[in-house]
Amino acid sequence: MEIHQSAVILLLVVCVSFSTHAVPDGYKHFLKQHVFGAMTVQKCDSEIHTRGIVQSDTTNGCKDINTFILANKKDVNAVCGKAGTQRGNNRVSNNPFPVVICKLHSGNTHPHCEYRGTRSTRQIVVRCEDGWPVHYAEDIING
Repeated sequence: MEIHQSAVILLLVVCVSFSTHAVPDGYKHFLKQHVFGAMTVQKCDSEIHTRGIVQSDTTNGCKDINTFILANKKDVNAVCGKAGTQRGNNRVSNNPFPVVICKLHSGNTHPHCEYRGTRSTRQIVVRCEDGWPVHYAEDIING
């Protein structure tokens, strides 16, 4: 009987561990599209291509603009908590982040999209789900 009780307790511990660390599906997509601490303006083409960033609702499949946050995921995640302020359905970062904004320059169809990058410092605006960032809504230029 002791073995049976131990197995049940172990199963409960495992279930609780998984439930407290569950992240929304959109979080991984958000990280892939928007968080890269080593991003530079020169890497727009290669990173957008490597990460498979596309926009399905355009005629050519090329995303018009993609913003990369130059930070680690821990700092970006914190915007969904104490490092952010609620604004409507989104959270605004209390402090600005360095970002690289990649804008579509030319390209007939994906994967032949060409981008030009600019670097800036901005407050980021994200939509959070269960305390995790899942959508880059916009950014706010400081100054």
